[in-house]
Amino acid sequence: MPFPYRRVLVIGASSGIGEALAARFIKEGASVIAVGRRKENLEAFVHKHGKDKATAIPFDITELEKIPNFVTNITSTYDDLDCVLMNSGIQRGLDFSKPESIDMDVVEKEYKTNYLSYLALTKAFLPFLQKKQQESALMFTTSGLALVPITRCPNYCASKAALHHWILVLRKQLSDSKVKVVELFPPAVQTELHDEKHQPDIKNGRQIGMPLDQFTDEAYAGLAAGKEEVAVGNAGDWYNAFEVQRQQLFNKMAG
Repeated sequence: MPFPYRRVLVIGASSGIGEALAARFIKEGASVIAVGRRKENLEAFVHKHGKDKATAIPFDITELEKIPNFVTNITSTYDDLDCVLMNSGIQRGLDFSKPESIDMDVVEKEYKTNYLSYLALTKAFLPFLQKKQQESALMFTTSGLALVPITRCPNYCASKAALHHWILVLRKQLSDSKVKVVELFPPAVQTELHDEKHQPDIKNGRQIGMPLDQFTDEAYAGLAAGKEEVAVGNAGDWYNAFEVQRQQLFNKMAG
């Protein structure tokens, strides 16, 4: 199924879910602007897919003060940009029963990466997208843990839950515009998110969860079908168990 958008900016495209979805978008006929911190990974992505289909822009989204200029440069260069996928994320184990082990710099970086940067990017991209005559899209990767938390990474779960609630409100606020708001809920997926170098308490983390190829196929099918919410694997089970009813209450309150 072809992707409905022609030029896609993928933030967090240097590995994992972001890289896999960016590659799938190209396979289905879109051009991709790949954004991430690791320049060498982005350059390898462009080399693999070709400069006619892929462009690499290294950028650290936690540098919030640089986001306005970053977005201005993007939109002035690519006026045909019609989709932005925000996918960057980090996960860290935190045990508040051992408060001496908590590094608040780590907590702040995780929350800034997973939540505040998304708000800053959306604020910066919206004026450009709102001026477009055709439909455009803001897509966000949250997590099944936005719906049901686990104990080993409470700040990660909280950041994804905050992002999920904010996305619900954003979609309602933009309901009269041509900017579509899409949320992707992955389950645990076999990516470097769980690698020991990032989370020393996890061993063989790359084996945790759904195979990346399987996830990419299922996620892409939902995105290409035009769904506003795409919940994959056990995230889909949780979504169907209670999230549909919860959003009915939200929509009643929102009017």
